[in-house]
Order: sequence, then structure tokens, then C-alpha cells
Amino acid sequence: MASTVTERPGYGQLLRTPGAWTFLLPGFAARQPFAMLTIGIVLLVQHTTGSYGSAGAVAAVTGVSMALFAPQTGKLADRFGQRAVLLPGVLVHTASVSALTALALADAPLWALFAAAVPTGASVPQVGPMVRARWAAVLGAAPGREASPLLSTAAAFESVTDEFTFVIGPVLATALCTGVHPAAGLSAEAGLTLVGGLFFAAQHRTQPPVRATAPGTSERHASALSIPGVRVLAVAFLGIGVVFGGMQVSLTAFSEEIGRPGVNGLLYGIFAAGNMLSGIACGAIAWRSGPRRRLIVGYTALALTASGLWAAHSVFLLAGLGLLAGLSIAPALIGGYTLVESLVPASARTEAFTWLTGSVALGQAVAVTVAGRLADAHGASSGFMVPLVGTVLALATLVALRSRLEHAAPGRTVARGVGHRKSVAVD
Repeated sequence: MASTVTERPGYGQLLRTPGAWTFLLPGFAARQPFAMLTIGIVLLVQHTTGSYGSAGAVAAVTGVSMALFAPQTGKLADRFGQRAVLLPGVLVHTASVSALTALALADAPLWALFAAAVPTGASVPQVGPMVRARWAAVLGAAPGREASPLLSTAAAFESVTDEFTFVIGPVLATALCTGVHPAAGLSAEAGLTLVGGLFFAAQHRTQPPVRATAPGTSERHASALSIPGVRVLAVAFLGIGVVFGGMQVSLTAFSEEIGRPGVNGLLYGIFAAGNMLSGIACGAIAWRSGPRRRLIVGYTALALTASGLWAAHSVFLLAGLGLLAGLSIAPALIGGYTLVESLVPASARTEAFTWLTGSVALGQAVAVTVAGRLADAHGASSGFMVPLVGTVLALATLVALRSRLEHAAPGRTVARGVGHRKSVAVD
């Protein structure tokens, strides 16, 4: 059980961490494109081809490409430093998005759009994982220093920031595409990537240090995926991506079925708001349970909520279930990201975070495709089965392999909440 009362919420304390604002502000700008890319591609390609199927396929190629290449970006960042990876990365991404935009406006064949979508997705800057790695470097355990109790607060703060990004980004991209020009969304995405990414890369004082490895050791070159707990978390985070993708498509289909397409934004906004509110609360609570237990409890609640989505036939009921689903996601996300700090050595944390982010992107790409086909063939209700299946499979994986999520150092001091320290068990 968790204590629901704490003397200090912790976010003010967290934001007073020396040097935090130097990477938070440019990091926030640089991660906006991640939320704008998919919707920007869909709106532009649908405008030029007249096909949502083609638009969804190009967006899916981008998502899969990002999922495959993001961990390699993280591994390179751990090995050579974030700045060395970001500088060429943002330039390649800006050029790739510009090429994709030009090809779409020139009515290029679909294969050409696919070809441009691959480097577009592969070069998406992994700013979110890099910010998390910076928090871990500042607040995590180190020789002669215990992990700060603000570490779980930082994980909660990042979850809220991510969700806030996914509220603002799509709205901004949609407004630009519909109110200015169909290509304006992708153009803004490329511009934010370039400016925000370069400013973020310039904050080299707060980036995690590149740790030298003694001759004859393999830690520096070992992949974070070689750690069993990271593999379990990567599979589990596929389920979260499936929820995001399945909800986005199914809510759109539901809104069109009832003849009220404008309600889609309201329903998805309620879903996202639930995630934000839950993330804020998770950072303020002084938890007595460990992150592994919170991860499993969050997934259990998410699976139970998802089991009712397919049967919801009213806006009011779907809004309520969407809110509950959003409330369940943050504990799962925060629990998983918090576990990384104890499972993964500092030399591989950026890569570990990108495996989780890539899993979310891959799950989202798969869910968009599957839920879209189901909704086209059998209606919106069948599309809601995708989040259910994804969460149930992820939960089963977590329960069956929960022993792989044990802390690397049993009995080490971990965060209970703000202003508290206590040696706790894994659960």
C-alpha cells in the first residue's frame, strides 16, 4: 500500500536541482516533434494522396524505423556522449523530414514516401530518454552517494512532461496543417527539432559522463538489452504503445460512427489528462511499495479498464473509461522507468531508456495498423479489442517474469517519496 499523504510534493524541490532548467527547457522544445511527427505525416499524405490507408502506412513505417534505430542511438549516446549523437542526428532528421515533405507535395509514388520515411523515423532525436538519463546522472546512486529520494519524482515529472507533449504536439500540428498549409505541421516539426535539439546538445555540462572502461572488460560495449529486466520491460512497454495507438484510432472511428467527429479530440484529451493527473500524483506520494509492484498494479488496472472499452457505446461512458485508462498508465510508466536506474549501470542507461521508448513507438505503430483494419471491417468496438489484448499479454509477461525485475543490489536505499529514505524490498 502507498501512503497518500506527504509533507512536500517534491516538484519544487526537483526543479531547484542545480542545472536542471538548462536541459529541461530546450529538452521540452526538442521533444515536441516526437508528438507532432505521426499526425503531421498523416495529414499531409492524406491531403496529397486522398487515402488514410496510405497516410497510415507511411506513418507506421516511420514508427517502426524509430523503434528499431532508437536503441542504437541510445547506445551510441552512452558510448560517445549525447552531444556527439545529437548534433548529426538533428541535421539528418531535419533533412529527412524536408525530403519527405517535398516528395509528398510532388505526388511522388508511395514507395518513395516509404523510402524517405525510414531515415525520418531512424533519426528522431531521443531527447526524452536523454533527459531521463541526465536526471539519473544527477540524482542516481554513485560511488559515495546514495540515490536521491527525488529520483522517482523525476520519473513522474518526465511522465507528465511526455503526456503534456502528446497533448500539445498533435493539436499544434493539426492547427498548422488545417489552418496554414498541409505541410506546415511537418515544417514546424523539423524546425523545432533543429533549434531545440541544437540548444539541448549545447548543454554539455549536464550530460551523463562517458565512463571509461578498464581494459579487458566489456561493460562499455554490452547492450542494455543483455539485462533480463530490460527485456521484460521492453516487452511490457509494447503494451503501453498498443494502448496509445489503439485508443487513437478507435476513438476516431467511434466519433465518426456516431456522427460527431469533433468529439474525438475531447475523448483523447480526457484520456491524456488522466495520465497527466496520475503522473503528478505519483510524484507527490510517499510510496511504501516498490516500483515493481506499482508497475504490475498499474498494468492490472489498465487491463481491467481496457476490458470494458469494446462495450462502451456512449460518449459519457467512453470518456469515463478513457480517464481510468489514463490514470492507470502513469504508475506503469513511472514504475518501469524507475526500475531502470537500479537494473542498468550508468554506462548503458540512455540505451535502456530508448529501448523502452522504442517499444512504445513500435507498439503504437502495430496498434494503429491492426486497430484501423479491425475498425474498417467490423466497427470501432472491435478496434478497442487491440488495447485489451496488448495489456493482457504485457501483464502476463510481467507476472510470469517478475523475478527478472529484481534490483541489482538488494536492500539498497531507494526512493519512497519526497523527503524520505528507506531500505525496501523489490516489491
